[in-house]
Amino acid sequence: MGTIYDYSAATLDGNDVALSDYAGRVVLIVNTASKCGFTPQYAGLEALYESLSPQGLTVLGFPCNQFGGQEPGSESEIGAFCVKNYGVSFPMFAKIDVNGAHTHPLYRFLKQQKKGLLGTGRIKWNFTKFLVDRAGKVAARYAPFKKPEALGNPIKRLLVASR
Repeated sequence: MGTIYDYSAATLDGNDVALSDYAGRVVLIVNTASKCGFTPQYAGLEALYESLSPQGLTVLGFPCNQFGGQEPGSESEIGAFCVKNYGVSFPMFAKIDVNGAHTHPLYRFLKQQKKGLLGTGRIKWNFTKFLVDRAGKVAARYAPFKKPEALGNPIKRLLVASR
């Protein structure tokens, strides 16, 4: 069946990171964009990361330009935007595709593990969220309109359940 630990991805600065580096942590994976109506969710994601990281949460951001061209910048521009506007300190990765022929292998896996509304695999928009347990298994998928603040309890349950 596999886990997220079977995958790797390039960071904004081009370094390849094995997701096995996050083994034993609860991980929230989010496809992001800087010019989206949901972009203010960066603040909520950062708040979750800051408050729950000591207990074992990691947030991973994956910029994507597939929805309305809402992430047009370069990796350095994306990083600067996230830090300047939202104080993002959680790991951010290089821009990827989450749908179509060039879907990043991690997202192919995530979509196979947790289908969206009505059983579809496609990512519908920016800020779709996947919650992964400490064993690397996908526990839940959340639509873009689900605010990070609403994920505190599900995350805390995974943090406690898998200690």
